[in-house]
Amino acid sequence: MDSTNITSPVMFILLGLSDIPYLQVIYFLMFFVMYITTLAGNLLLIIVVRINLTLQTPMYFFLSNLSFIDICFSSTIVPKILINTLGKDRRISLLGCAFQMYFSLALGATECIILAVMAYDRFVAICMPLHYNTVMSKKLCITLAVGSWMACFVNSSIHVFITFQLPYCKSHHISHFFCEIPPLLQLSCRDTRLNEIAMYVSAGILVMMAFFLTLISYIHIISTIFRIQSSQRRQKVFSTCASHLTVVTLYYGTIMFMYLRPRSAYLPETDKTISILYTVVTPMLNPFIYSVRNTDVKLTIKNCLTRKWTI
Repeated sequence: MDSTNITSPVMFILLGLSDIPYLQVIYFLMFFVMYITTLAGNLLLIIVVRINLTLQTPMYFFLSNLSFIDICFSSTIVPKILINTLGKDRRISLLGCAFQMYFSLALGATECIILAVMAYDRFVAICMPLHYNTVMSKKLCITLAVGSWMACFVNSSIHVFITFQLPYCKSHHISHFFCEIPPLLQLSCRDTRLNEIAMYVSAGILVMMAFFLTLISYIHIISTIFRIQSSQRRQKVFSTCASHLTVVTLYYGTIMFMYLRPRSAYLPETDKTISILYTVVTPMLNPFIYSVRNTDVKLTIKNCLTRKWTI
């Protein structure tokens, strides 16, 4: 190959979801509603946790972290989707693409770790209730949260650095709606096996370890639940985990499907659908999944609304 062709672009072009006009309008309205719902739902959950003193517990501390991550995660991706869906200019600068990849990777990985930490919190609460306040101390909670954020942002910086060291000479058109590693690797004219290995190792260490920590926690939790004699109490204990288990299943399933497949298995349309699930749909559903089954959250919202109407 001619060495003059081995260059990096000044900018990329995101092909987005569709070029059909009526579909573009539908996608715009759909993503706009989901984004506003995501912001409103997660902000409401954070506010509820802040104003209700009974919710100042480790579980809600991590839930607030999760809501903040979801707001940032969606804000990294969805506004660009909205602009590109109706706009004719779908270009994104090299720096803009790098920043989008950096924050989406970091926030996505942080959500995985926080979900695992939340599973551990439920394990301690259910399997070691007498030691809960001692084990899940304020210091440990802050350490786990800060450690999760730091580890994932460092990991993301490594991936972004090695990804943008590649020359992109096959095409500058990204068959996706945001800058993600798999579709970018397909554009490089250099052997990307090192990048793929780094991606698999990273996903193995962060995502799989988080997944197995969650799995082990739930094995102990389910074992403890089955030993409870009262069916009413057993149902009550399980209901405290059902919301988290729903989120974990949806999020881990899509992330592992996206990042733990061989490069030959990537299909642009399938990948876009999978990406929508964990970048847009899950952040929107999280606050509702947690609040619908949570009496304390619903009661706090009801009291606030009642107080407002009374005033």
